[in-house]
Amino acid sequence: MTAQTPRLEIRNLTRRYGGRAVVDDVSLSVMPGQVTCLLGPSGCGKSTTLRMIAGVEMQDSGSIWVDGALICDTVFRVPPERRHIGLMFQDFALFPHLSVADNVAFGLTGDRASNRARVAEMLQRVDLGRFIDAWPHELSGGEQQRVALARALAPRPRIMLMDEPFSGLDNRLRDGIRDATLDVLKDEGTAVLLVTHEPDEAMRMADNIALMRDGRIVQRGAPYNIYNAPVDRDSVAFFSDVNVIRGRVQGALTTTPFGQFLAPGVPDGAEVDIVIRPQHLKIDFDRDGRGPMPTPQDGTPARGVVQRARFMGNESLVEFQMDHDGSTLRATVPNVFLPKPGKPLWLTIRRDRCFVFPAS
Repeated sequence: MTAQTPRLEIRNLTRRYGGRAVVDDVSLSVMPGQVTCLLGPSGCGKSTTLRMIAGVEMQDSGSIWVDGALICDTVFRVPPERRHIGLMFQDFALFPHLSVADNVAFGLTGDRASNRARVAEMLQRVDLGRFIDAWPHELSGGEQQRVALARALAPRPRIMLMDEPFSGLDNRLRDGIRDATLDVLKDEGTAVLLVTHEPDEAMRMADNIALMRDGRIVQRGAPYNIYNAPVDRDSVAFFSDVNVIRGRVQGALTTTPFGQFLAPGVPDGAEVDIVIRPQHLKIDFDRDGRGPMPTPQDGTPARGVVQRARFMGNESLVEFQMDHDGSTLRATVPNVFLPKPGKPLWLTIRRDRCFVFPAS
């Protein structure tokens, strides 16, 4: 069985502005029917990468391939309109002087009857068939976004590039419209490259995530692997709040108030950061200094004093000042848990949920 050819492949793509590499040696593949998310903070080079793939900006080096065929390097270049690539941006950019039907038909090249049929089909796919003769100003923001999706998909592009397409929507609309969009894209078999700075959106929509920082891809993989096997402290912190405990290595072990942690490959005397998410910091309600000892997986209990507690809707966030060094650690607890400031409690951390990195 032969390996499937990536629908979109970029190889060693680089773009410089004023001598600074905004996109630095980026390589990425997107398979048919899959959503790959280019995820990272603002200014990391995500949108510049998309513009080069679309053909509206030229790379300084590297190449772009579609279905195994070269479409652009530093010598050869297929014009943007011949790349069969659809585009969706944060600004839906519907033409206000055209009806919904004419907006969706804008990129079609068939006869009037076939175009009308394709328009009707796509509007039905996004549940907007009743608005075929409406005007953009008569639609809500979410409806306009779905019209933009129908317009982008109407010419049957092999690839869809989406640059923060949902960021202009209200939170109450966003999840439903993202799910509906994902269903349509999957059904069409389109290869999708989605740019976002929101980890929740990437986790919800992507088959694969490429985490980008300072113009480079620092990690790629399935959402589960990106979240649970981060490559460094910044990668953990991009997806959630973190607690950091500093320790020094001796004999491949780091001793902390919570017990010893393995630090293989780190030389003696070097400092490491032990990183743990607030949901994995456990409050030992039974201990209070007298209860049964925790399991080895939970490590050694350490005492902290409550500084503040806040209810966040479906969980409570509790901040502790730790006895051993005065540092602040944060724990999240399901439902309502609001201990008064000054109350001492014992904490443990899950060794299997900790990440150990060289100190930053």
